[in-house]
Amino acid sequence: DTNFVLGNAQIVDWPIVYSNDGFCKLSGYHRAEVMQKSSTCRYLRTAHLLFCLPLTNFLICLFPGTPVWFFVKIAPIRNEQDKVVLFLCTFNDITAFKQPIEDDSCKGWGKFARLTRALTSSRGVLQQLAPSVQKGENVHKHSRLAEVLQLGSEILPQYKQEAPKTPPHIILHYCVFKTTWDWIILILTFYTAILVPYNVSFKTKQNNVAWLVVDSIVDVIFLVDIVLNFHTTFVGPAGEVISDPKLIRMNYLKTWFVIDLLSCLPYDVINAFENVDEVSILGISSLFSSLKVVRLLRLGRVARKLDHYIEYGAAVLVLLVCVFGLAAHWLACIWYSIGDYEVIDEDTNTIRTGSWLYQLGMTIGTPYHFNTSGFGKWEGGPSKDSVYISSLYFTMTSLTSVGFGNIAPTTDGEKIFAVAMMMIGSLLYATIFGNVTTIFQQMYANTNRYHEMLNSVRDFLKLYQVPKGLSERVMDYIVSTWSMSRGIDTEKVLQICPKDMRADICVHLNRKVFKEHPAFRLASDGCLRALAMEFQTVHCAPGDLIYHAGESVDSLCFVVSGSLEVIQDDEVVAILGKGDVFGDVFWKESTLAQSCANVRALTYCDLHVIKRDALQKVLEFYTAFSHSFSRNLILTYNLRKRV
Repeated sequence: DTNFVLGNAQIVDWPIVYSNDGFCKLSGYHRAEVMQKSSTCRYLRTAHLLFCLPLTNFLICLFPGTPVWFFVKIAPIRNEQDKVVLFLCTFNDITAFKQPIEDDSCKGWGKFARLTRALTSSRGVLQQLAPSVQKGENVHKHSRLAEVLQLGSEILPQYKQEAPKTPPHIILHYCVFKTTWDWIILILTFYTAILVPYNVSFKTKQNNVAWLVVDSIVDVIFLVDIVLNFHTTFVGPAGEVISDPKLIRMNYLKTWFVIDLLSCLPYDVINAFENVDEVSILGISSLFSSLKVVRLLRLGRVARKLDHYIEYGAAVLVLLVCVFGLAAHWLACIWYSIGDYEVIDEDTNTIRTGSWLYQLGMTIGTPYHFNTSGFGKWEGGPSKDSVYISSLYFTMTSLTSVGFGNIAPTTDGEKIFAVAMMMIGSLLYATIFGNVTTIFQQMYANTNRYHEMLNSVRDFLKLYQVPKGLSERVMDYIVSTWSMSRGIDTEKVLQICPKDMRADICVHLNRKVFKEHPAFRLASDGCLRALAMEFQTVHCAPGDLIYHAGESVDSLCFVVSGSLEVIQDDEVVAILGKGDVFGDVFWKESTLAQSCANVRALTYCDLHVIKRDALQKVLEFYTAFSHSFSRNLILTYNLRKRV
């Protein structure tokens, strides 16, 4: 919140080399008008000279109609040789303290009350007391997880330009509610895909009321999903959003309705009835319960979206692992069903001692035994938990390798299934882990390219024996440029886009230049697009020289970030920062100028540069804009003119 200027102590009359925004606002002058003016500030119509070397603190009084008092502090800035090179001069508005307001309304007030009235009446004091607010652009940052889940309000499909008008009862398929609902359905789909095969294979009855309630709630949610799908928009063949209720219903009836209906019927409720013939009803209910697995076809919708999120390697990796685990779970349930069916020879009512279930029971100490009383059935055997874990272990070892032999198929049915599982496992292994390799390569592609480029540059510098100082500058520039651009070739990306889209992107990239400088305010959309296509972004590292003395000034440079210094005859004559412009007035001069000073970066800088020929070409075509541009653009430093 300070107001200050920097004056060069090495040049006669101490010219101002830098003034901050607060001083420009205080004085009413543009920075370009203040630069190179004498630090005595005679142009401010002061009653006293600003710089009197013996003094370090004093008061000055300006008379822009009414007296305004400032408390001025001067501090010398010395270099390594203890030589004064710059003067720092700060201004503080103390009008309210120096000359409290006296009027008829303040008569009879105490000293403190009059001082308070004066403080609240002084605009300069209020400006200094008010907190500075950065009025920057609102940059909404979404987490990568939100982008993958498509839950952000601004993360919309590619075809979405503006929200279409829909009837009140129609839901947009990309709104936050529908996206969240789709992910809930996906989670319940995995829940169904895990429990249904287990219940069918292990012949578990839903006698547990809690599980029956949960499954019933899941069925109700699937039924609600059918109702919502009859009222949800979809994307037509031409890429448009279809919101007509009749077309929505017809489209859903032709696509997913039958599958969704079969998957949401309450098959588990049938298993809850115990007073019905177990043999007939259990088989029918188990058969129909397995139809709930068709809900997994909804995964096809997710698969179609993977192309949009293929860059998010972590999300795809998690999904592939889930698919692999789900396939192993299904195969484990089938493997147990085959073993359970063949462990007992129904024709002779004897146990097959070679069966893997019989061997497992003998190993863990829970063998099968024949119950002579009652119906004379075989009972006992390993528990369902042990059987499932052993089945999952066998399928995992068969999918990822050829197994270890501790659980081996013995019957013909088990051997046929084992062969089929090995064939399926080889395909799954190649597909999933091949994709995993590709994902990791994509994740580290930029890093590998970055290290390859650094190695090439190091070899080049070593081969041609580039001096150490210059080598360090080159490496520093490459590292900083890569960190800014993330290795993205902007020109290559722009060449992919059509001309109209490329112009829109260029306008967005140069928006800070167009918004901060009044010279572009009267430019039409077509003019801004033409100018944006000609701008180039230049990144500079500390110590880089943008212009050398004697070089031709063929570009107009706008400082977007960072600080630069202008050096003439080894003396700093100007310090440039954000919002400054330097170069030459091409539109007023007929000849190409030579730079009278060096321009060197003090920090990492981003410059937006436009070439002389390109600027003149646009100004010649847009005549009305050329007059406004030449009148409103003020160079902070003109490299043509020598101090």
